[in-house]
Formats: sequence, C-alpha cells, structure tokens
Amino acid sequence: MSNIDLLKHALHDFAGINEQEFVLSASSWHLKHYKKGEFFNEYRSVCKHVGFILDGIFRAYYVNDATGEEKNVFFFSKHQLIVSYKSFVTQTPCNYHTESMTDSIILYIQIESLNQLYQQSHQWEHFGRLVAERAFMAAMNRMEDALFQTPEQRYLDLMQQHPDIYNAVPLYHISSYLGIQGPSLSRIRKRMASR
Repeated sequence: MSNIDLLKHALHDFAGINEQEFVLSASSWHLKHYKKGEFFNEYRSVCKHVGFILDGIFRAYYVNDATGEEKNVFFFSKHQLIVSYKSFVTQTPCNYHTESMTDSIILYIQIESLNQLYQQSHQWEHFGRLVAERAFMAAMNRMEDALFQTPEQRYLDLMQQHPDIYNAVPLYHISSYLGIQGPSLSRIRKRMASR
C-alpha cells in the first residue's frame, strides 16, 4: 500500500473522510523525513502543520528552567496524528519541544490548507473537531492518570498505545513520561515479565 493510500484509509477510519473528500486534500499533503533528534516543532515556535506518522516515534517534552531536567509529556507513534495542538489552533508559540526519537517519516498538511478544507467540506470540519477532541482527551487523560493511576497502570496504558516504544526509546525517557525513577520502571517490567 502506498503512503497516500495508508493516509487515506487512516483518515477514513478516524473521521469518515470518503474518497471524494480526500481528493480535495491530496495535493496538500507533503512527505517529510526526520533524522533522530530533529524537531517536528520547537519550544517557542508556532506549529503550522498536522502530521500523520508513517514510521517512527516522537516525544513532546519541556525543560525545567531551574534544573534543566527534561520532562516527557506525550509520545506519538506510527499511524497516529502529531500536532502541537494549542500552538496550532491559536497560532502562538509552543510551550514544549516535539522531537523525533528515531528516524521517522510523516505526511503533513499546513494550517492554511486545512482551513480551506474546513470551509469546503463538512467531513473535513468533522476531522478538525475530532482532532480537537483527541487533543483534549489526551491532555485530560495525562492529568487524570497522574492523579488516579498507579505507575504500573500507566506503564500498561503506554504499552497499549505505543507497542513499539520499548524497542525504540531509551528507558529513561519512558521513566520520565511515567513520572517514576529508572529502578521503579525496572521493577514494573520485571513483574510484568513474570506474569
């Protein structure tokens, strides 16, 4: 299956975008390769595009000004949408970095193209609403998980959402995302392996 066909199927599954409506967008999607360590969006830069990850893993993180410590907030992986949503919608500078953790490939669309699609098509408006809902839910889930879930539950959720992450990302990044120290992650993984 070609990259554009993969995108077409993903958008149909995600937002019900049919063949005719997808054609409206086809020329607006662009392929981009990222080397490990390259940024999808940087701190204090305005996010001007939404991406669909064909391959690879990205992390969103902020840096504590006082300690210089990096704190991972979100991961994005294969066949997921990637966007710095608040920055994208408000067209204001982003509060965090979004960096490729591996060599990665995305198809992306610029905000100007999406805004035109929203005006042309109810299906594309529906897509925009679903992206907003997903971004809101991701932020709420992160906050609620930190309050109500054990580290082990957060670990299991991460494995379900990003099944390839443990083979591609150093464990200290996963510990940072889960809000635990490395030895605690090792104990959780050992318990999971023994089940």
